[in-house]
Amino acid sequence: MPPASPDPARERLLGGIYAFSAYFLWGILPLYFLTLSPAGPWEVVAWRIVFSLLFCVLLIAALRSWRRLGVIIRQRRLLLWTAVAGVLIYVNWQVFLLATLTGRVLETSLGYFINPLVTVLLGVLVLRERLRITQWVAVGVAAVAVLVIMVGYGSFPWISLTLAASFGVYGLVKKQIGPAVDAVSGLTLESFWLLPIAIAQLIIVGAVTGITLGSAGPWHAVLLSLVGVVTATPLLFFAAGARRLPLVVIGLLQFVAPIMQFIIGAWVLGEPMPAERWIGFGLVWIALTVLTVDSLVFARRTRGVSDVGAVT
Repeated sequence: MPPASPDPARERLLGGIYAFSAYFLWGILPLYFLTLSPAGPWEVVAWRIVFSLLFCVLLIAALRSWRRLGVIIRQRRLLLWTAVAGVLIYVNWQVFLLATLTGRVLETSLGYFINPLVTVLLGVLVLRERLRITQWVAVGVAAVAVLVIMVGYGSFPWISLTLAASFGVYGLVKKQIGPAVDAVSGLTLESFWLLPIAIAQLIIVGAVTGITLGSAGPWHAVLLSLVGVVTATPLLFFAAGARRLPLVVIGLLQFVAPIMQFIIGAWVLGEPMPAERWIGFGLVWIALTVLTVDSLVFARRTRGVSDVGAVT
């Protein structure tokens, strides 16, 4: 008997659970990183690289997927792209940790709210895609939001824009790689390329302030050593969900992470929310609403055309 085909409804439900879990875990990451005090952002990122690599190697060994990794390593183009992805995710991790551990979680939330709009803009600038009028409106409103925040605070929102740009370009690189590199192999290679940076940071931290791993108690050591698992788990959940869900649904679920970060920053950690910040966030939310509605309408219209074509 041939194997039974998977039930589409069950697969969509599983995909939704996996994707939501990934974005929820990404959303509450600030709380986890805050428990790692007195470890600073430079040490945490270094251990994040080291333990992510170790966890991925153990996972590859358990799954016996060395052959898949070997196929990737033998392709110079894929290796180059994973190196570029590694640099981008390093920038993203480091800025995120610097912001989180210095009381600026709301700025990380804004960055990930802006990220979908940056992705749309990259499609125009890099992939030469043509935007619909509503997409241009969304990008324009987001630009106004950034200006409002700049004027209100009197400083450039570099944390938010760096997070949005680095993760947006990281997604573009992943698109260039495509399904040729699975989630575990990708994180393994990205962590491997970053290993020299991690070692250098640990040496500098050790010389300047001292390494906290092993010197701040056993509970702190356990939490810090789990940073690789905490990094890889939502990534694996996301990969499992993305295979089962339409892109539109993934696009809607991605707002779970910045919403959670906003709640943590504004109400759990009590970061200030003056009027100009509310206006800036409000404009970004309007832009995202326009973009989301446009995506839903376009997806429904495209599906309708496909259904007509299939009938004819």
